[in-house]
Amino acid sequence: MNEMVVIQAGGGGNRIGAKFWEVISDEHGIDPTGTYHGDSELQLERINVFYNKVTGGKQNNWGQSKIKYNNIPI
Repeated sequence: MNEMVVIQAGGGGNRIGAKFWEVISDEHGIDPTGTYHGDSELQLERINVFYNKVTGGKQNNWGQSKIKYNNIPI
């Protein structure tokens, strides 16, 4: 199995990362809550590359495989 972890660092990296996840989520039929709403088996074929199945919650929920870091205090 192939798996990817995305590391986002800093303000610019986090903004680019957010857009990346927006596009990937749309391509795989995943809404912002992590629920699958797609209509194609192809969307689920390689979903494990970018997402991990979330257990203990709703059915068909997926979590992003990412590490987010920002060294600027909020």
